[in-house]
Amino acid sequence: MGIVQEFKAFAFKGNVLDLAVAVIIGAAFGKIVSSLVEDVITPLLLNPALKAAGAENISKLEWHSVTYGNFLSAVISFLCIAIVLFLIIKAATKMQKPEPAPAPAGPTQEELLAEIRDLLKNK
Repeated sequence: MGIVQEFKAFAFKGNVLDLAVAVIIGAAFGKIVSSLVEDVITPLLLNPALKAAGAENISKLEWHSVTYGNFLSAVISFLCIAIVLFLIIKAATKMQKPEPAPAPAGPTQEELLAEIRDLLKNK
């Protein structure tokens, strides 16, 4: 078996593809979580805390500083990555040819000769 066929057999194994998809989706989802924390939750938590402490001059955080756009951008990016991965996996599964089922094993030559012998004995 050539190196190209060996690599193809390795790369298109179910476990390898599943692991690759998991790593890519995990990284994209990590960006969503980071954006949610940094762009939405943290500004909402810091702004009232700073105002309550009388520290309005320390930071210029305002309610409008919550950057929903960054969060939505991360979500849209995640969806785009998921769609592209779906299409790649769909193409990869089409490329995999199912292995033909082994032909049903017929009787061996010895078994056929034994049957013929038995039939001739019975006559």
